[in-house]
Amino acid sequence: MEKIETIQTTYTGQLRTEAIHVQSGNKLITDAPTDNQGKGETFSPTDLLATSLASCIFTIMGIKAEASGFSIDGAKAKTWKIMSENPRRVAEVKIEYDFTMCELNDKQKKILKALVKVSPVPLSLHDETKQNISLKF
Repeated sequence: MEKIETIQTTYTGQLRTEAIHVQSGNKLITDAPTDNQGKGETFSPTDLLATSLASCIFTIMGIKAEASGFSIDGAKAKTWKIMSENPRRVAEVKIEYDFTMCELNDKQKKILKALVKVSPVPLSLHDETKQNISLKF
């Protein structure tokens, strides 16, 4: 069976890339951040890392919520990316999930809390990348 790539990425110049999701054709543009010679006009690659963490956790929570017969529709998350120097890398991602708009019982809250560290992106990040995750109910 032939493997087809998931994403095709092109460097378009001026510290930007264009990535195309092969299956859907959706496009995503990245730009270097202003603190690293870029214009900061769209997501930087490290912004996407932080976004991936928040979105992955939400996705796994959504799968489990649907399977358990409840909804987290409308829940929100605020995400902060903290960089370090020497080497320049994402040192910490802080995410505050807000479920106050969802009517959740104690059992459902417990289910969501248990999923914070077990989805693919949290398990894929380097151990030195601090994941500071909080849930507000």
